[in-house]
Amino acid sequence: MTNHAVFDYRDFQRWRRPFEIGFWLASYVLNATFNSVTSAIDHAALPAWEPWSWEWSSALVLLALVPAVIAVERRWPFRFDTWRRSLPLHLLASVPFSLIHVGGMIALRKLAYAMAGQHYDFGLWWPNFGYEYLKDVRTYFSIIAMLALYRLWLLRLQGEARLLVAPEEGPPVEPVERPERFLVRKLGREFLVNASEIEWLQASGNYVNLHVRGRDYPLRATMAGIEERLDPARFVRVHRSYFVNLDYLTEIEPLETGDARLQLRDSVKIPCSRRYRAALRERFGQPDCAKPVAS
Repeated sequence: MTNHAVFDYRDFQRWRRPFEIGFWLASYVLNATFNSVTSAIDHAALPAWEPWSWEWSSALVLLALVPAVIAVERRWPFRFDTWRRSLPLHLLASVPFSLIHVGGMIALRKLAYAMAGQHYDFGLWWPNFGYEYLKDVRTYFSIIAMLALYRLWLLRLQGEARLLVAPEEGPPVEPVERPERFLVRKLGREFLVNASEIEWLQASGNYVNLHVRGRDYPLRATMAGIEERLDPARFVRVHRSYFVNLDYLTEIEPLETGDARLQLRDSVKIPCSRRYRAALRERFGQPDCAKPVAS
């Protein structure tokens, strides 16, 4: 079951970008079409192009704003453990979101009406904007909700790592401060990953990805926090965003910039910054930084 799930996730990764773009396109196209039909029925006395221009002008601007909302959500993730801190920031971001939506929507409607030889009148700005904002704030947080659900689905498909904690009663069966194994939850099942099998670690926002046999398991932690839990005899920090397991390091390639490029057994190449390069080479007894080292 696990290998099949991994295959599914890797296969999805190849189509992830088209899937994400297609999802938002399909959502707004279907929503705009449905709203246009109902609006045309509600305003049967008007030419059909008018209600259609209202709905599509709104949908096109909202669709164009989706990447901006995604960027804001990445900067201030909306999760169970962060929503109290990020909620005020997202409420603040919803104001320019609505201003851009309403402004762009009016511009497109004026253009459509001008092409039909007519004039579009939005009416009094502030009263009408207040009405539009009440709708836009719901739209903004519906996008945030979809992003949060999508993230949870990806974590469930990919698997998420956790540190072992001390039992409520009795001594732990293995060290907790420097764990020998990590707990991984995937598709409703849990299994253990040996720390010695972790090839490298990479910071990713509020997570640290554990790379194990071609799979990435996100661990909710910071690089500084996880550094204290790793065995310094095995794991070395080589970059502000990377740790490597020395057992899997095969080559250190110096670069003209003073940095280096590390190659691991699985042929993955990881950056090594100048700040950590000298210390890494000293681990192999070669302080001369001008020569490549193969371990």
